[in-house]
Amino acid sequence: MRILITGAAGFLGSHLCELLLNNGHEVIGMDNFITGNPENLAHLAGNEKFSFIRHDVANFIFVPGKVDAVMHFASPASPNPASPYGYTNLPIQTMKAGALGTHNTLGVARAHGARYLLASTSEIYGDPQVHPQAETYWGHADPVGVRSVYDEAKRFAEAMTMAYHRAHGLNTHIVRIFNTYGPRMRLDDGRVVPNFIQQALRGEPLTIFGDGKQTRSFCYVSDLLEGIYRLLLSEEHYPVNIGNPQETSILDFAYTINRITGNPSDVIFKPAKRLGDDPQRRQPEITRAKTILEWEPKISLEEGIRSTIPYFRQKLGMEE
Repeated sequence: MRILITGAAGFLGSHLCELLLNNGHEVIGMDNFITGNPENLAHLAGNEKFSFIRHDVANFIFVPGKVDAVMHFASPASPNPASPYGYTNLPIQTMKAGALGTHNTLGVARAHGARYLLASTSEIYGDPQVHPQAETYWGHADPVGVRSVYDEAKRFAEAMTMAYHRAHGLNTHIVRIFNTYGPRMRLDDGRVVPNFIQQALRGEPLTIFGDGKQTRSFCYVSDLLEGIYRLLLSEEHYPVNIGNPQETSILDFAYTINRITGNPSDVIFKPAKRLGDDPQRRQPEITRAKTILEWEPKISLEEGIRSTIPYFRQKLGMEE
């Protein structure tokens, strides 16, 4: 297939480009580099099956030649207000990527009769009152809170995608992505994985905001992308959770990072800095993925962290 990927220079987008190229497809990457990093795609420059278009998906999209699939991954994704790449610092761009970007990419798919896959998020569940979160749960999110620029953009994107499926018969797919980590995460995006790994490699105590009892479920990037690829090739049109159901407290995660890195420092606690309806628990219910896609994650947290650390060492100039 010839596949358009928006957000191609991002953490997930760049790995997705590689996966599709390795599976024999032709890839057209698209990014405006607001949060994407050109370095993530530099190694693909000589690949004859890869091309790149610098473009903002909020504007009309034209792609010359046939397109067989469109995968819309363009959006700021970090909730951390301390990061320049956090969606609270890019609120209008985030809303445009979710609303106008979804509309424009659906238009490309419709014009070409192409498959369409929307990268949605577990954040549409908000601060959940149901645990774990299944696709049937409608969520508990504040529509006007500080996190709403991301949450509601993705909710709108899902609704728009289903509207194109119902009104135009478009072959659409929606993946709800849970916490994912791996090489090429931005070191300064403010999320817990890059924060903890950097502190540990520097021999610093790991900073925990609050009591550390809040939970996340961490999925290694290769596992996530395998699930997404299977969804793209499926005939499933309703949302599917892709993530690792192993729930881990932030405190236990910190101890795991310190053990793997050999960090002699412990952890320090600081007052919680909760952003809006920041979820206190997050865990995917993945029965649909297991049943429909015959998918479930294979990489353990320890194995995934060990595979991620060398990238951070290299970026910090600490290669062994």
